[in-house]
Amino acid sequence: MRLPVIPENGEATAGSNKGNGFSDPNFSKNKKLPIHRWVPWIAGFSSEFVKSALNGYLRNKGTVLDPFCGVGTTIVEAILGGHNAIGFEINPYAVLASRAKANAYHIDIDKFTSTIEDFRQFYKGKISSNYKPQSSPPQGFKTRACFYNPRVLQKVLIVQDFILAIGDENVRDLFRLAFASTMISYSNYSYEPSLGRRVSAGRDEIHDFPVAKAITDKLTDMAEDIVWAQEQMDHSNLDIQIINDSFFHCEKHILPASVDLVITSPPYLNNYHYNRNTRPQLYWLGLAHSPDDFKKLEDMNFGKFWQTVRDQDLLDLSFSLPDTDIEERLQKLRKLNREKGSYGGNGWANYAASYFNDCRKFAEGINYVLKPGGTALVVIGNSILQGMMIPTDEYFGKIAASAGLELMKIDIPRATRVGNSIIQSDVRVGKAKASHQLYEAVVVLRKP
Repeated sequence: MRLPVIPENGEATAGSNKGNGFSDPNFSKNKKLPIHRWVPWIAGFSSEFVKSALNGYLRNKGTVLDPFCGVGTTIVEAILGGHNAIGFEINPYAVLASRAKANAYHIDIDKFTSTIEDFRQFYKGKISSNYKPQSSPPQGFKTRACFYNPRVLQKVLIVQDFILAIGDENVRDLFRLAFASTMISYSNYSYEPSLGRRVSAGRDEIHDFPVAKAITDKLTDMAEDIVWAQEQMDHSNLDIQIINDSFFHCEKHILPASVDLVITSPPYLNNYHYNRNTRPQLYWLGLAHSPDDFKKLEDMNFGKFWQTVRDQDLLDLSFSLPDTDIEERLQKLRKLNREKGSYGGNGWANYAASYFNDCRKFAEGINYVLKPGGTALVVIGNSILQGMMIPTDEYFGKIAASAGLELMKIDIPRATRVGNSIIQSDVRVGKAKASHQLYEAVVVLRKP
């Protein structure tokens, strides 16, 4: 099937569906950029990708939506480009990050910098005395090993005492974010890429660490970036919303046909547990208090996790998709490695079916929010389950077409990406074949 290619001016021309019109969306490029560098994130796309999409598809001021906004790459670039911005996100920690970034141009920089200096003096006075912090570790936060060693914990609790006493909510949120974005670096845990013990990854535990310096360095970066952002433009007339809810509830929050451009990247078909990997931040920020809070997040997640559907006899597609092999591929997957029980193919077929069911709801939501003629750019990766390659991008494009959108093209700007344990684990999936390559695609959709 040959699809029209969308050049940078947004107009369709005939061409291949495997073009290279987009830059690499890899998030790692954001690590040194103003505002984007505030929060390390395991997934997402580059600000350069978003910027080029905005320049290519919006000639005038418009409304930009990210249904899975994470820590706000799309939101920040939309604001810097002078556009209204809407983001949906279920993870409260990511919501905090997105709102803090989006609010950067409202910050009283003099108050912020003076509060940073107050923090330095407060910490210096408390750490050199026999001060007993009033704060305590969150009661519901349980780990298999000591999360912070005693000397580090003392320092962390002094930091918490100061943050709790900050009166200005906007400034307080910046301090909370500075702590949350650095807290793993002085803990006995690390991301590999999932959160796990340092010793399990062959690293020593951290018995002491310059906690205040790590946080102050982050705050100083924030202050520099706020000055930079406030010099860029006047944002006073922009409408910015960060909605702590699932995009599947979009009809409760925004009007139909109100969005000009969607730029987003939904969770991939890789069973990566974003919420569990932010457990420390959610508990220490007071955004979660018990496992029940995480159960709610799991229920709201895009696609059911493999662990929640693997033992069901059959979870099938809730829609039909003619002229594709999606059902045949799922049936073939179900028959693989039956001797492994719930670790065999049936569990993974259930997981894939639930994922594609949510792809259908996602596409219907895009159709609801987009104005006629509006465009959606969806960054999505393929997957390998039980050694079987799943062309997620192709299936999603056809699912979107079945939901009333035009599939304009599928572009592959990143032909090779690194997989995680879902690809490499012999127990879960079997080794991927050498001919099976993970890639990242941009599915370009248009509302007729």
